[in-house]
Amino acid sequence: MSFANPSAFLLLIPLGLLAWAREYKGPMFRARLPYPSLGPLASLPVTWRARFQPIPAYLIYAGLALSIVALARPQTILKGEEARARGIDIMIALDTSGSMRALDFDPKDRMTVAKQSTKNFIMHRQFDRIGLVIFAGVSLLQCPLTLDYAALLDFLDQVDVGATTTENTAIGTAIASAANHLKRSTAKSKVIILVTDGRNNSGEIDPITAAQAAAGLGIKIYTIGVGIRGQSKIPVDTAWGRQLVPIDEDIDEPALEEIAHTTGGRYYRADSAKEFESIFGDIDKLEKTEIKGPTTHEYHDQYLGWLIVAMVLLTSGYGLQTTVWRTVP
Repeated sequence: MSFANPSAFLLLIPLGLLAWAREYKGPMFRARLPYPSLGPLASLPVTWRARFQPIPAYLIYAGLALSIVALARPQTILKGEEARARGIDIMIALDTSGSMRALDFDPKDRMTVAKQSTKNFIMHRQFDRIGLVIFAGVSLLQCPLTLDYAALLDFLDQVDVGATTTENTAIGTAIASAANHLKRSTAKSKVIILVTDGRNNSGEIDPITAAQAAAGLGIKIYTIGVGIRGQSKIPVDTAWGRQLVPIDEDIDEPALEEIAHTTGGRYYRADSAKEFESIFGDIDKLEKTEIKGPTTHEYHDQYLGWLIVAMVLLTSGYGLQTTVWRTVP
């Protein structure tokens, strides 16, 4: 047991002085009978009321003392487990090119499923700084590395197809941009999760060269190819309304595999919503670096019991003092 407010025990000093003054020094100043002897009264037996007359005062002093103990806030301490944190910095690079509107996951499109799986991944992480880069023909920082997952999820909600107002897919630029935001990181593990449904057809940076540079910075890249195998359909607005237009699969799997292999990561193919969730779950298990933190303690206040006993003693003391041991001036 410990006390949250131990300084309250200093009040015991004036309480002790008060008790000493009243019980031991007080009789010296009380009025005495002017008779030299009680005569025959001295031989009378002492009654039980006289014998136990100090009891009410003792009950009151005890109640006040226990009130002071309650004021000191006694607590029991439950020792918790040693805290462990995962010190990883993660940048998510999300493709926002027009092909992410393809309805591979009927009735949801690639972008909707990619965002939902990314959200679930973020909500399962703890103590990791996570950032977000979006890309199409260019790459933009949507959210820097942060531990504020609520803010990160808000930024992710704002992402949609065409967010960069460019077309095509600049995978090399996306890797370079994400790596640039990780290069000053002091985390034990640095990771890029690249989510795309296409091949590099824009930008001035070659994806493999960007991956080699990332590997030199100690960054691991996990690549995720989004989309079903074969032909898919994408909604297109025409003069006759919205039409579903067929598009062919265009994922450069060999390049995504090489990017991952170069940095010590892995390549995944997400051809269903369930597979997407499984991939992020797999990455979540792989990327864990435990850091021992201080042992946590849980405190439970115990003052209420002491306060109840104090109230009972005070009530009993004052009650007996005004009834059984009542004195008439």
